[in-house]
Amino acid sequence: MAKMVKASPAIHCLRDPTRGGLATTLNELAKQLEVSIRIEEEKIPVQEEVLAACELLGFDPLYVANEGKLVAIVPAKDADKILKAMRENHYGTGAAIIGEVKAEHPGRVVMKTCLGASRIVDMLVGDLLPRIC
Repeated sequence: MAKMVKASPAIHCLRDPTRGGLATTLNELAKQLEVSIRIEEEKIPVQEEVLAACELLGFDPLYVANEGKLVAIVPAKDADKILKAMRENHYGTGAAIIGEVKAEHPGRVVMKTCLGASRIVDMLVGDLLPRIC
């Protein structure tokens, strides 16, 4: 994170998506910041093993806990610099820009699917898995 801040001290927000996964984290941010967030499914880095396990168990990977990950909301003009700084660290090699923050429809998260359709990404209701830590 120090390299990220050095690349741009104007980072708006950093969040840990462990509980509730990416979808819940983005919904919390959209509500708290009174913005909408638009993400693109094909840009979200999900490991093949995770996809396979989710398919087997019937889970949506957007709601699976993301231990050791981080969600950053950064100024668009600095996004590439921050991404480069993240990727220079071995923990950030899979970092990606997955979407953008918009003013319209505050509190809503929308995902452009691989098929080109739009899907509202709601808050997680309940827990997918019992907490074990």
